[in-house]
Amino acid sequence: MLDDSPTTRRTVEVALKFLPLVVFVVPVVMLYFIPNPFNIVFENTWKGRIFYVFFLWLISLEIILAWEGLRAEKIKNESSARTGTFILALSMPTVYVVVSNFFGLNNLIYKWAIQTGMATVLAGTMPLSTEYLVFALLFGLIIVLEYGFRGLKIHSASLLFLTAIGVIYMIDNVYSQNFIPFQVLVPTTSSLALSFLNFLGHPTVWAGASNYVPTLTTHGQIYFSATIAWPCSGIESLVIYTVTILMFLNLSAVPLKRGIVYFLFGAIFTYFINILRIVNIFIIGANGGNIWPFHDSYGQLYSISWIAFYPLLIMASRAFLERSAEPAIAESSVPAS
Repeated sequence: MLDDSPTTRRTVEVALKFLPLVVFVVPVVMLYFIPNPFNIVFENTWKGRIFYVFFLWLISLEIILAWEGLRAEKIKNESSARTGTFILALSMPTVYVVVSNFFGLNNLIYKWAIQTGMATVLAGTMPLSTEYLVFALLFGLIIVLEYGFRGLKIHSASLLFLTAIGVIYMIDNVYSQNFIPFQVLVPTTSSLALSFLNFLGHPTVWAGASNYVPTLTTHGQIYFSATIAWPCSGIESLVIYTVTILMFLNLSAVPLKRGIVYFLFGAIFTYFINILRIVNIFIIGANGGNIWPFHDSYGQLYSISWIAFYPLLIMASRAFLERSAEPAIAESSVPAS
């Protein structure tokens, strides 16, 4: 006979809340250790898998912030068919990793991309883009089966984040650097980076543009030129920032007007941090250094660190404003003598 004590029920409830996190920890850890034939570096922030770690962090935040509202009532007392479907869905992220990496699915995706005329380098990242989108689909399915459609609101940030990364990678594969809607930030980003480099004493000039992709040339120990395409313009950082801060503002019940101010300030700061990342890349290149470790991995930590720190800054500012308002409230409540 099954134990139906309050302690057991409580343990089951806690375990169910963490299930969406646990079922993705296993495949992510597997992907870290599985050799990749397409030269996908796990730690890279561009066409890498490090964003899965950020995805798991977002799920953890959502669970903590919405703890009392998480009730897996949709599974309780349901038919065995629905329970079986839920258990199957929980296994699918791991199953997909096994099938794609050990049973040739990734190779099929790569070959299909080559047959469509995609460049070899871009075709090599098609399995990764597909992986992000499949994980997003499976995550959404698990959430709906566990909590119903209300679960999509609770875990909206992590679901939107994973989907957005997959879509961005897929767009880059299909259009490469020629996706005009995303190029809108590039001229401004390039101009600001050029001005900042000149301000720092690195003579920099606009060396032309091809297909709306500008090239800058700067001079340090050597002349260094690089193009700035839309992936470099801050799209990734702004996507990560947007889903993170909207989740935080929504679950923290920040007043609308103040929330808009918080959001806009953080977005502008995130954008300028990305410009600083571009400036650093040019300085490294102009001094004869290898730009790629910074370009592909470490540079994005500027934005990630800021995005992780900014909610704490908001909480501190709100606490300060509330404490500052307390004396005024107390003074106004004292009756006049």
